[in-house]
Amino acid sequence: MSINKDIKQESFKSEYQKAMINLIFTYNWATEQLKHLFEEEGLTMQQFNILRILRGSATPLSTLQIRERMLDKMSDTSRIVDRLVIKGLTKKITCKTDKRLVDVSITGKGLKVLEKLDTHEDKMENIIKVLTESEAETLNNLLDKIRQSN
Repeated sequence: MSINKDIKQESFKSEYQKAMINLIFTYNWATEQLKHLFEEEGLTMQQFNILRILRGSATPLSTLQIRERMLDKMSDTSRIVDRLVIKGLTKKITCKTDKRLVDVSITGKGLKVLEKLDTHEDKMENIIKVLTESEAETLNNLLDKIRQSN
C-alpha cells in the first residue's frame, strides 16, 4: 500500500512532506509489528534497547554512556534502568573510577531474556526483508544522509 492509502490522504504539500510523514508512519508501523515480542517478556522497546546495549558492552556502563548509545535519545535512561533493576534484569554497581557514580551491568536473568528474544530475530528481520539487500543498503544510506543534514 502507499502512504496515501494508508493514511487516507490524497495529496501532500510536497514530496519532502510526504517522505517525512512516511518515515513517521513507517516507524510507528514497524514498532507495532515488534511490540508484542517485547510485551511477552514484560519489556518495553526502550528496556530491550538498554539490555541489548549492556550485553554488547565488555564493561559496565554509566547511564550517560547508555543514553549515548540508545535509539531513543529522548528517554529517561535512569528511570528505565531503575525498572530493569527492579525486574532483576540489570544491576547497579559503584563506579570503579568515581565512587560517587554508579555503573549498570546486565544480570544473568537479563541475558536469558535476550537469548529468548534472539530466537525471534527472523521475525524482526522479515519486516524489512521485502527489500533486496541492495535496496536495504540504499535505504540505510538515505536514512544516514537525512540524519546528517543537521
